Amino acid sequence: MSALNQSGDSDSSEKTRIVIIGGEAAGMSAAAKARRAAKNATIVVFEQSDVISFGACGLPYYVGDFFSDAKEMSEFTPEQFAARGVDVRIRHQVLNIDTDQQVVHARNLETGETVQQSYDQLMIATGAEPIVPPVTGLAELLNNNRTFCVKTMNDGLRLKEVISSPEIKDVVVIGAGYIGLEMAEALIRQKKTVRLIENAPLPLAATFDSEVAELVMGALTADGMQCHWQELVQAVSETGDKRLQISTDKGDYSADLIVLCTGVKPNTRFIQSLDLEFMPNGAIVTDSQGRTRIPNIFAAGDCATVVHGQLKKPVWIPLATYANKMGRLIGEVMAGSDKAFPGAYGAACVKVLGLEAGRVGLSEKEALEANLDYQTVVIKDKDHTSYYPGQSDILVKLVYETGSKKLLGGQIAGGRGAVLRVDAIAAAIKGGLTTDDLGMMDFCYAPPFSRTWDVLNVAGNVAR
Repeated sequence: MSALNQSGDSDSSEKTRIVIIGGEAAGMSAAAKARRAAKNATIVVFEQSDVISFGACGLPYYVGDFFSDAKEMSEFTPEQFAARGVDVRIRHQVLNIDTDQQVVHARNLETGETVQQSYDQLMIATGAEPIVPPVTGLAELLNNNRTFCVKTMNDGLRLKEVISSPEIKDVVVIGAGYIGLEMAEALIRQKKTVRLIENAPLPLAATFDSEVAELVMGALTADGMQCHWQELVQAVSETGDKRLQISTDKGDYSADLIVLCTGVKPNTRFIQSLDLEFMPNGAIVTDSQGRTRIPNIFAAGDCATVVHGQLKKPVWIPLATYANKMGRLIGEVMAGSDKAFPGAYGAACVKVLGLEAGRVGLSEKEALEANLDYQTVVIKDKDHTSYYPGQSDILVKLVYETGSKKLLGGQIAGGRGAVLRVDAIAAAIKGGLTTDDLGMMDFCYAPPFSRTWDVLNVAGNVAR
Protein backbone atom coordinates (compact mmCIF):
# COMPACT_ATOMS: atom_id res chain seq x y z
CA MET A 1 0.00 0.00 0.00
CA SER A 2 1.24 3.50 -0.77
CA ALA A 3 2.55 5.60 2.06
CA LEU A 4 0.73 8.77 3.01
CA ASN A 5 2.44 12.10 2.50
CA GLN A 6 2.29 14.98 4.99
CA SER A 7 -1.01 16.25 3.53
CA GLY A 8 -2.67 12.90 4.23
CA ASP A 9 -2.77 11.89 0.57
CA SER A 10 -1.16 8.70 -0.70
CA ASP A 11 1.66 9.17 -3.17
CA SER A 12 1.78 6.27 -5.63
CA SER A 13 5.03 5.89 -7.54
CA GLU A 14 3.51 3.54 -10.10
CA LYS A 15 1.83 4.65 -13.33
CA THR A 16 -1.62 3.49 -12.24
CA ARG A 17 -4.32 3.74 -14.91
CA ILE A 18 -7.58 5.04 -13.42
CA VAL A 19 -10.72 5.17 -15.56
CA ILE A 20 -13.95 6.80 -14.37
CA ILE A 21 -17.28 6.41 -16.16
CA GLY A 22 -19.43 9.45 -15.43
CA GLY A 23 -18.35 13.04 -14.93
CA GLU A 24 -20.82 14.41 -12.40
CA ALA A 25 -20.52 14.68 -8.60
CA ALA A 26 -19.13 11.28 -7.65
CA GLY A 27 -16.93 10.83 -10.70
CA MET A 28 -15.29 14.23 -10.63
CA SER A 29 -14.83 14.15 -6.85
CA ALA A 30 -12.97 10.87 -7.32
CA ALA A 31 -10.91 12.26 -10.18
CA ALA A 32 -9.91 15.35 -8.22
CA LYS A 33 -8.91 13.39 -5.12
CA ALA A 34 -7.11 10.67 -7.08
CA ARG A 35 -5.16 13.35 -8.96
CA ARG A 36 -3.94 14.84 -5.67
CA ALA A 37 -3.29 11.47 -4.04
CA ALA A 38 -1.63 9.60 -6.93
CA LYS A 39 0.39 12.18 -8.78
CA ASN A 40 1.85 9.67 -11.26
CA ALA A 41 -1.45 8.05 -12.22
CA THR A 42 -3.13 8.52 -15.57
CA ILE A 43 -6.78 9.45 -15.07
CA VAL A 44 -9.38 9.27 -17.83
CA VAL A 45 -13.03 10.26 -17.39
CA PHE A 46 -15.72 9.32 -19.91
CA GLU A 47 -18.81 11.56 -19.84
CA GLN A 48 -21.72 11.12 -22.22
CA SER A 49 -22.93 14.73 -22.06
CA ASP A 50 -20.91 17.89 -22.62
CA VAL A 51 -21.22 19.07 -18.99
CA ILE A 52 -19.24 17.85 -15.97
CA SER A 53 -19.37 18.54 -12.23
CA PHE A 54 -23.07 19.26 -12.62
CA GLY A 55 -25.42 19.50 -9.65
CA ALA A 56 -29.02 18.71 -10.62
CA CYS A 57 -30.15 19.88 -7.16
CA GLY A 58 -29.97 23.44 -8.48
CA LEU A 59 -32.41 22.92 -11.37
CA PRO A 60 -35.64 23.91 -9.56
CA TYR A 61 -33.99 27.07 -8.28
CA TYR A 62 -32.67 27.95 -11.72
CA VAL A 63 -36.12 27.42 -13.25
CA GLY A 64 -37.62 29.51 -10.44
CA ASP A 65 -35.23 32.43 -11.05
CA PHE A 66 -33.53 32.19 -7.67
CA PHE A 67 -30.37 32.65 -9.78
CA SER A 68 -29.88 33.29 -13.47
CA ASP A 69 -26.51 31.88 -14.58
CA ALA A 70 -26.89 28.16 -15.35
CA LYS A 71 -23.10 27.77 -15.30
CA GLU A 72 -23.23 28.09 -11.51
CA MET A 73 -24.63 24.54 -11.42
CA SER A 74 -21.44 23.20 -13.02
CA GLU A 75 -18.48 23.73 -10.73
CA PHE A 76 -15.64 22.93 -13.15
CA THR A 77 -15.07 22.59 -16.88
CA PRO A 78 -13.21 19.84 -18.78
CA GLU A 79 -10.50 22.40 -19.54
CA GLN A 80 -9.96 23.09 -15.85
CA PHE A 81 -9.56 19.39 -15.15
CA ALA A 82 -7.24 19.02 -18.13
CA ALA A 83 -5.01 21.67 -16.57
CA ARG A 84 -4.79 19.43 -13.51
CA GLY A 85 -3.81 16.43 -15.60
CA VAL A 86 -7.20 14.69 -15.81
CA ASP A 87 -8.22 13.58 -19.32
CA VAL A 88 -11.96 14.31 -19.47
CA ARG A 89 -13.56 12.98 -22.64
CA ILE A 90 -17.00 14.53 -22.99
CA ARG A 91 -19.55 13.23 -25.51
CA HIS A 92 -18.25 9.69 -25.06
CA GLN A 93 -20.71 6.86 -24.40
CA VAL A 94 -19.35 3.74 -22.71
CA LEU A 95 -20.65 0.67 -24.54
CA ASN A 96 -19.28 -2.15 -22.41
CA ILE A 97 -16.53 -3.20 -20.02
CA ASP A 98 -14.25 -6.19 -20.57
CA THR A 99 -13.49 -7.12 -16.97
CA ASP A 100 -11.13 -9.97 -17.93
CA GLN A 101 -8.84 -7.74 -20.00
CA GLN A 102 -9.72 -4.63 -17.91
CA VAL A 103 -10.65 -2.56 -20.95
CA VAL A 104 -13.45 -0.01 -21.37
CA HIS A 105 -15.04 0.29 -24.82
CA ALA A 106 -16.62 3.67 -25.64
CA ARG A 107 -18.00 5.56 -28.63
CA ASN A 108 -17.12 9.15 -29.48
CA LEU A 109 -20.58 10.62 -30.10
CA GLU A 110 -19.14 13.41 -32.23
CA THR A 111 -17.19 11.25 -34.68
CA GLY A 112 -18.76 7.80 -34.21
CA GLU A 113 -15.31 6.36 -33.55
CA THR A 114 -15.00 3.48 -31.08
CA VAL A 115 -12.18 3.79 -28.56
CA GLN A 116 -10.68 1.40 -26.01
CA GLN A 117 -9.12 2.37 -22.70
CA SER A 118 -7.26 -0.01 -20.40
CA TYR A 119 -7.53 0.40 -16.65
CA ASP A 120 -5.98 -0.79 -13.42
CA GLN A 121 -8.76 0.74 -11.33
CA LEU A 122 -12.24 1.50 -12.68
CA MET A 123 -15.01 3.58 -11.14
CA ILE A 124 -18.63 3.53 -12.32
CA ALA A 125 -20.36 6.83 -11.53
CA THR A 126 -23.13 6.99 -14.11
CA GLY A 127 -25.78 8.47 -11.82
CA ALA A 128 -29.49 7.96 -12.33
CA GLU A 129 -32.08 8.50 -15.01
CA PRO A 130 -35.70 9.67 -14.69
CA ILE A 131 -38.40 7.09 -14.22
CA VAL A 132 -41.05 7.42 -16.93
CA PRO A 133 -44.11 5.56 -15.64
CA PRO A 134 -46.13 3.41 -18.06
CA VAL A 135 -48.75 6.09 -18.67
CA THR A 136 -50.50 5.95 -22.04
CA GLY A 137 -49.11 8.64 -24.35
CA LEU A 138 -46.49 9.93 -21.91
CA ALA A 139 -43.30 8.63 -23.52
CA GLU A 140 -44.37 9.94 -26.93
CA LEU A 141 -44.84 13.47 -25.56
CA LEU A 142 -41.53 13.81 -23.71
CA ASN A 143 -39.78 15.54 -26.61
CA ASN A 144 -42.53 17.93 -27.66
CA ASN A 145 -41.48 20.90 -25.48
CA ARG A 146 -44.68 20.54 -23.46
CA THR A 147 -43.66 17.57 -21.28
CA PHE A 148 -40.41 17.61 -19.29
CA CYS A 149 -38.30 15.55 -16.95
CA VAL A 150 -35.94 17.55 -14.73
CA LYS A 151 -32.56 15.83 -14.54
CA THR A 152 -29.94 17.32 -16.87
CA MET A 153 -28.61 20.79 -17.55
CA ASN A 154 -30.35 20.70 -20.92
CA ASP A 155 -33.65 19.83 -19.21
CA GLY A 156 -33.38 22.96 -17.10
CA LEU A 157 -32.37 25.23 -19.97
CA ARG A 158 -35.23 24.04 -22.19
CA LEU A 159 -37.84 24.16 -19.44
CA LYS A 160 -36.91 27.67 -18.37
CA GLU A 161 -37.06 28.89 -21.94
CA VAL A 162 -40.46 27.31 -22.54
CA ILE A 163 -42.12 28.63 -19.37
CA SER A 164 -40.95 32.16 -20.20
CA SER A 165 -43.71 32.21 -22.82
CA PRO A 166 -46.94 33.92 -21.65
CA GLU A 167 -48.83 31.12 -23.40
CA ILE A 168 -47.73 28.72 -20.66
CA LYS A 169 -50.13 29.39 -17.80
CA ASP A 170 -51.30 26.07 -16.38
CA VAL A 171 -48.75 23.45 -15.34
CA VAL A 172 -49.27 19.95 -13.98
CA VAL A 173 -46.48 18.52 -11.80
CA ILE A 174 -46.66 14.75 -11.48
CA GLY A 175 -44.95 13.49 -8.33
CA ALA A 176 -44.60 15.01 -4.85
CA GLY A 177 -41.10 13.95 -3.87
CA TYR A 178 -38.26 16.40 -3.24
CA ILE A 179 -37.87 17.55 -6.85
CA GLY A 180 -41.62 17.64 -7.48
CA LEU A 181 -42.21 19.96 -4.53
CA GLU A 182 -39.26 22.17 -5.40
CA MET A 183 -40.41 22.40 -9.01
CA ALA A 184 -43.96 23.26 -7.92
CA GLU A 185 -42.61 26.16 -5.84
CA ALA A 186 -40.39 27.30 -8.73
CA LEU A 187 -43.36 27.38 -11.10
CA ILE A 188 -45.51 29.31 -8.62
CA ARG A 189 -42.66 31.80 -8.35
CA GLN A 190 -42.88 32.11 -12.15
CA LYS A 191 -46.59 33.06 -11.77
CA LYS A 192 -47.91 29.79 -13.13
CA THR A 193 -51.03 28.00 -11.95
CA VAL A 194 -49.81 24.68 -10.59
CA ARG A 195 -51.68 21.40 -10.15
CA LEU A 196 -49.79 18.71 -8.22
CA ILE A 197 -50.79 15.06 -8.71
CA GLU A 198 -49.39 12.33 -6.44
CA ASN A 199 -50.28 8.65 -6.21
CA ALA A 200 -49.38 8.43 -2.50
CA PRO A 201 -51.66 9.76 0.26
CA LEU A 202 -49.09 12.37 1.37
CA PRO A 203 -46.13 14.28 -0.10
CA LEU A 204 -42.64 12.92 0.61
CA ALA A 205 -44.30 9.67 1.68
CA ALA A 206 -41.20 7.58 0.92
CA THR A 207 -38.91 9.44 3.33
CA PHE A 208 -40.92 11.33 5.98
CA ASP A 209 -43.36 10.11 8.60
CA SER A 210 -46.94 11.34 8.47
CA GLU A 211 -46.57 14.06 11.13
CA VAL A 212 -44.13 16.03 8.97
CA ALA A 213 -45.69 15.06 5.63
CA GLU A 214 -49.05 16.43 6.79
CA LEU A 215 -47.45 19.79 7.58
CA VAL A 216 -45.91 19.86 4.11
CA MET A 217 -49.32 19.07 2.62
CA GLY A 218 -50.84 21.93 4.60
CA ALA A 219 -48.20 24.36 3.35
CA LEU A 220 -48.97 23.43 -0.25
CA THR A 221 -52.72 23.87 0.02
CA ALA A 222 -52.44 27.06 2.10
CA ASP A 223 -50.63 28.70 -0.80
CA GLY A 224 -53.49 27.90 -3.16
CA MET A 225 -51.87 25.03 -5.05
CA GLN A 226 -54.29 22.48 -6.48
CA CYS A 227 -53.21 19.20 -4.91
CA HIS A 228 -54.49 15.72 -5.74
CA TRP A 229 -53.48 12.90 -3.38
CA GLN A 230 -53.88 9.17 -4.00
CA GLU A 231 -54.59 9.89 -7.63
CA LEU A 232 -53.02 7.85 -10.43
CA VAL A 233 -52.24 9.36 -13.83
CA GLN A 234 -53.41 6.93 -16.51
CA ALA A 235 -53.04 8.80 -19.82
CA VAL A 236 -51.86 12.07 -21.34
CA SER A 237 -52.63 13.43 -24.79
CA GLU A 238 -52.53 16.56 -26.90
CA THR A 239 -55.74 18.41 -27.69
CA GLY A 240 -56.57 20.48 -30.76
CA ASP A 241 -55.95 23.81 -29.01
CA LYS A 242 -52.27 23.02 -28.25
CA ARG A 243 -53.23 21.99 -24.73
CA LEU A 244 -52.53 18.74 -22.90
CA GLN A 245 -55.10 16.52 -21.26
CA ILE A 246 -54.14 14.56 -18.18
CA SER A 247 -56.49 11.69 -17.34
CA THR A 248 -56.34 10.07 -13.91
CA ASP A 249 -58.39 7.44 -12.11
CA LYS A 250 -60.43 10.29 -10.64
CA GLY A 251 -60.80 12.89 -13.38
CA ASP A 252 -59.49 14.79 -16.41
CA TYR A 253 -57.43 17.98 -16.29
CA SER A 254 -56.14 20.39 -18.91
CA ALA A 255 -52.72 22.04 -18.89
CA ASP A 256 -50.20 23.85 -21.07
CA LEU A 257 -47.23 21.94 -19.66
CA ILE A 258 -46.39 18.78 -17.72
CA VAL A 259 -43.34 18.42 -15.45
CA LEU A 260 -42.63 14.78 -14.63
CA CYS A 261 -41.07 14.22 -11.20
CA THR A 262 -41.79 10.55 -10.56
CA GLY A 263 -38.37 9.61 -9.26
CA VAL A 264 -35.14 8.23 -10.68
CA LYS A 265 -33.51 4.83 -11.15
CA PRO A 266 -29.82 3.89 -11.32
CA ASN A 267 -28.33 4.30 -14.80
CA THR A 268 -26.82 0.82 -14.98
CA ARG A 269 -28.62 -0.88 -17.86
CA PHE A 270 -25.45 -0.90 -19.99
CA ILE A 271 -23.61 -3.09 -17.45
CA GLN A 272 -26.36 -5.51 -16.43
CA SER A 273 -24.44 -8.37 -18.06
CA LEU A 274 -21.46 -7.91 -15.73
CA ASP A 275 -21.05 -10.13 -12.69
CA LEU A 276 -21.88 -7.28 -10.34
CA GLU A 277 -24.36 -7.51 -7.48
CA PHE A 278 -27.39 -5.31 -8.08
CA MET A 279 -30.31 -4.22 -5.94
CA PRO A 280 -33.78 -4.86 -7.44
CA ASN A 281 -33.86 -1.30 -8.85
CA GLY A 282 -30.48 -1.75 -10.59
CA ALA A 283 -28.24 -0.02 -8.03
CA ILE A 284 -24.74 -1.52 -7.83
CA VAL A 285 -24.06 -2.99 -4.39
CA THR A 286 -20.81 -1.71 -2.88
CA ASP A 287 -18.98 -1.97 0.44
CA SER A 288 -17.77 0.82 2.75
CA GLN A 289 -14.87 1.57 0.38
CA GLY A 290 -17.07 1.73 -2.70
CA ARG A 291 -15.78 -1.62 -3.97
CA THR A 292 -18.01 -3.90 -6.02
CA ARG A 293 -17.61 -7.68 -6.02
CA ILE A 294 -15.52 -7.51 -9.21
CA PRO A 295 -11.86 -6.80 -8.38
CA ASN A 296 -10.61 -3.29 -9.20
CA ILE A 297 -14.11 -1.94 -9.93
CA PHE A 298 -15.70 0.70 -7.72
CA ALA A 299 -19.03 2.49 -7.92
CA ALA A 300 -20.58 5.54 -6.29
CA GLY A 301 -23.28 8.15 -6.67
CA ASP A 302 -26.90 7.60 -7.67
CA CYS A 303 -26.01 4.38 -9.52
CA ALA A 304 -24.72 2.65 -6.38
CA THR A 305 -25.48 1.86 -2.77
CA VAL A 306 -23.91 3.21 0.39
CA VAL A 307 -23.55 1.38 3.70
CA HIS A 308 -26.09 2.56 6.28
CA GLY A 309 -24.47 3.71 9.51
CA GLN A 310 -27.17 2.17 11.71
CA LEU A 311 -28.53 -0.76 9.73
CA LYS A 312 -25.01 -1.83 8.65
CA LYS A 313 -26.18 -2.90 5.21
CA PRO A 314 -26.13 -1.45 1.69
CA VAL A 315 -28.95 1.01 0.99
CA TRP A 316 -29.79 3.19 -2.00
CA ILE A 317 -30.04 6.87 -1.07
CA PRO A 318 -29.55 9.01 -4.20
CA LEU A 319 -28.30 12.24 -2.64
CA ALA A 320 -25.51 14.58 -3.73
CA THR A 321 -23.90 14.45 -0.28
CA TYR A 322 -23.15 10.73 -0.56
CA ALA A 323 -22.06 11.04 -4.19
CA ASN A 324 -19.44 13.63 -3.26
CA LYS A 325 -18.26 11.87 -0.11
CA MET A 326 -18.02 8.43 -1.68
CA GLY A 327 -16.37 9.89 -4.77
CA ARG A 328 -13.69 11.55 -2.68
CA LEU A 329 -13.14 8.39 -0.64
CA ILE A 330 -12.89 6.14 -3.72
CA GLY A 331 -10.37 8.55 -5.23
CA GLU A 332 -8.20 7.97 -2.17
CA VAL A 333 -8.74 4.20 -2.13
CA MET A 334 -7.83 3.87 -5.82
CA ALA A 335 -4.63 5.74 -4.98
CA GLY A 336 -3.75 3.28 -2.20
CA SER A 337 -5.56 4.45 0.93
CA ASP A 338 -7.40 2.03 3.22
CA LYS A 339 -10.06 4.49 4.39
CA ALA A 340 -13.71 3.45 4.70
CA PHE A 341 -16.97 5.38 4.71
CA PRO A 342 -18.36 5.61 8.27
CA GLY A 343 -21.94 5.19 7.12
CA ALA A 344 -24.95 7.06 5.78
CA TYR A 345 -27.68 8.25 8.11
CA GLY A 346 -30.19 9.44 5.52
CA ALA A 347 -29.91 13.15 6.30
CA ALA A 348 -32.14 15.05 3.86
CA CYS A 349 -34.15 18.27 3.74
CA VAL A 350 -36.48 20.35 1.59
CA LYS A 351 -38.02 23.82 1.58
CA VAL A 352 -41.65 24.07 0.53
CA LEU A 353 -43.20 27.56 0.25
CA GLY A 354 -41.72 28.87 3.50
CA LEU A 355 -41.83 25.55 5.38
CA GLU A 356 -38.58 23.69 6.02
CA ALA A 357 -38.54 19.95 6.65
CA GLY A 358 -35.58 17.75 7.46
CA ARG A 359 -34.81 14.25 8.68
CA VAL A 360 -31.89 12.07 9.76
CA GLY A 361 -31.45 8.54 11.05
CA LEU A 362 -34.32 6.07 11.03
CA SER A 363 -37.88 7.10 10.44
CA GLU A 364 -40.57 5.32 12.41
CA LYS A 365 -41.38 3.29 9.29
CA GLU A 366 -37.75 2.23 8.95
CA ALA A 367 -37.45 1.33 12.64
CA LEU A 368 -40.58 -0.81 12.31
CA GLU A 369 -39.24 -2.54 9.18
CA ALA A 370 -35.98 -3.26 11.03
CA ASN A 371 -37.92 -4.93 13.87
CA LEU A 372 -36.46 -2.54 16.45
CA ASP A 373 -38.01 -2.01 19.87
CA TYR A 374 -38.59 1.73 19.73
CA GLN A 375 -40.63 4.64 21.05
CA THR A 376 -41.47 8.03 19.54
CA VAL A 377 -42.17 11.49 20.83
CA VAL A 378 -43.67 14.41 18.89
CA ILE A 379 -43.35 17.98 20.15
CA LYS A 380 -45.01 21.10 18.78
CA ASP A 381 -43.42 24.30 20.02
CA LYS A 382 -42.15 27.71 18.89
CA ASP A 383 -38.79 28.38 17.28
CA HIS A 384 -37.86 31.37 19.48
CA THR A 385 -39.19 33.73 22.14
CA SER A 386 -42.62 35.28 21.67
CA TYR A 387 -41.47 38.87 22.15
CA TYR A 388 -38.99 38.76 19.26
CA PRO A 389 -40.64 39.32 15.86
CA GLY A 390 -41.19 36.46 13.43
CA GLN A 391 -41.86 33.62 15.83
CA SER A 392 -43.10 30.49 14.05
CA ASP A 393 -44.28 26.97 14.84
CA ILE A 394 -41.83 24.09 14.88
CA LEU A 395 -42.43 20.34 15.14
CA VAL A 396 -39.91 17.73 16.28
CA LYS A 397 -40.33 13.97 16.15
CA LEU A 398 -37.79 11.68 17.76
CA VAL A 399 -37.43 7.92 17.36
CA TYR A 400 -35.48 6.20 20.12
CA GLU A 401 -34.78 2.77 21.59
CA THR A 402 -37.06 1.47 24.30
CA GLY A 403 -35.16 1.11 27.55
CA SER A 404 -31.81 2.64 26.61
CA LYS A 405 -33.48 5.73 25.08
CA LYS A 406 -30.68 5.86 22.52
CA LEU A 407 -31.59 8.15 19.64
CA LEU A 408 -32.42 6.38 16.39
CA GLY A 409 -33.82 9.19 14.25
CA GLY A 410 -35.39 12.61 14.12
CA GLN A 411 -37.55 14.75 11.87
CA ILE A 412 -38.22 18.49 12.07
CA ALA A 413 -40.55 20.89 10.27
CA GLY A 414 -40.95 24.61 10.76
CA GLY A 415 -40.04 28.08 9.56
CA ARG A 416 -36.71 29.58 8.69
CA GLY A 417 -33.80 27.80 10.38
CA ALA A 418 -35.75 24.71 11.42
CA VAL A 419 -33.76 22.32 9.24
CA LEU A 420 -30.43 23.33 10.79
CA ARG A 421 -31.53 21.70 14.06
CA VAL A 422 -31.45 18.36 12.24
CA ASP A 423 -27.66 18.61 12.23
CA ALA A 424 -27.67 18.47 16.05
CA ILE A 425 -29.77 15.28 15.93
CA ALA A 426 -27.36 13.82 13.35
CA ALA A 427 -24.39 14.42 15.65
CA ALA A 428 -26.29 12.97 18.60
CA ILE A 429 -27.18 9.79 16.68
CA LYS A 430 -23.61 9.39 15.44
CA GLY A 431 -22.34 9.83 19.00
CA GLY A 432 -24.72 7.26 20.44
CA LEU A 433 -26.49 9.80 22.65
CA THR A 434 -29.84 9.34 24.38
CA THR A 435 -32.94 11.46 24.69
CA ASP A 436 -31.76 12.33 28.20
CA ASP A 437 -28.52 13.67 26.74
CA LEU A 438 -30.52 15.71 24.22
CA GLY A 439 -32.72 17.08 26.99
CA MET A 440 -29.75 18.71 28.72
CA MET A 441 -27.70 19.49 25.61
CA ASP A 442 -26.01 22.89 25.74
CA PHE A 443 -27.62 24.72 22.82
CA CYS A 444 -27.19 28.40 22.02
CA TYR A 445 -29.86 30.75 23.34
CA ALA A 446 -30.80 34.29 22.41
CA PRO A 447 -34.34 35.60 21.79
CA PRO A 448 -33.99 35.71 17.96
CA PHE A 449 -32.89 32.07 17.75
CA SER A 450 -34.46 29.93 20.45
CA ARG A 451 -36.27 29.71 23.72
CA THR A 452 -34.23 29.15 26.89
CA TRP A 453 -35.26 25.52 26.53
CA ASP A 454 -34.79 24.80 22.85
CA VAL A 455 -37.39 22.60 21.19
CA LEU A 456 -34.79 19.80 21.01
CA ASN A 457 -34.27 20.05 24.78
CA VAL A 458 -38.01 19.85 25.28
CA ALA A 459 -38.35 16.82 23.00
CA GLY A 460 -35.53 15.02 24.82
CA ASN A 461 -37.01 15.74 28.23
CA VAL A 462 -40.53 14.67 27.27
CA ALA A 463 -39.36 11.29 25.91
CA ARG A 464 -40.25 8.47 28.30
